Amino acid sequence: MSALTWTVAAVVTDDTGRVLLCQQGRGTRRYALPGGRLRPAEGPVRAALRDIRAETGWDIELVDLVGVYHLAGPAGEAAAGRAGPLPDVLAHVFRARAAGVRPATDPPPGCRLSWHSPDALPEVVTPLTRAAVTDASAGRSGVLRDVPWAPDTVTPAPLPATRPAEERRPAADQDTRRPPGGPDGQSGAGQPPEQRGESASPSRRP
Repeated sequence: MSALTWTVAAVVTDDTGRVLLCQQGRGTRRYALPGGRLRPAEGPVRAALRDIRAETGWDIELVDLVGVYHLAGPAGEAAAGRAGPLPDVLAHVFRARAAGVRPATDPPPGCRLSWHSPDALPEVVTPLTRAAVTDASAGRSGVLRDVPWAPDTVTPAPLPATRPAEERRPAADQDTRRPPGGPDGQSGAGQPPEQRGESASPSRRP
């Protein structure tokens, strides 16, 4: 059985509806949603606020949960430098708005940030990014979806009834305050959330 990695990400939009993406600083340089891995005893909401500020410099306002996405690699296939197969990844992806008109802090090195129209994403994006932006743009919430590592293939699960936007309760109603001490940094910066902290060969990058 593969190990399981818990991650968070967000479809962050600005006032014009563009989506914030991070282009990896190495390998195939795919575009991905900003995000990262959960710390021990840390919930997804707090992790999303912390990780996205650490990676991008932007403070964000969480609106709701787009969905939970499961990424599973081919069984038994190991990446370069690993003794076993890549871990399965469970990603909580939020819908979020950028707070303000510019980042609160300078982003650390590791990824190049850019804004994109949801219907004109770059060709080279991670499967999770493409699936989550599509769901967010369609107004879906509470999606449960399997996303294979292979590019441009998404297996949808049954979707729950989507609530109207005005009835959605912001995820920020939970405790959305950042923990004291500021961003931790930098581990995993420039990698998509489905790969934070993992070593993968270029051929296996989603």
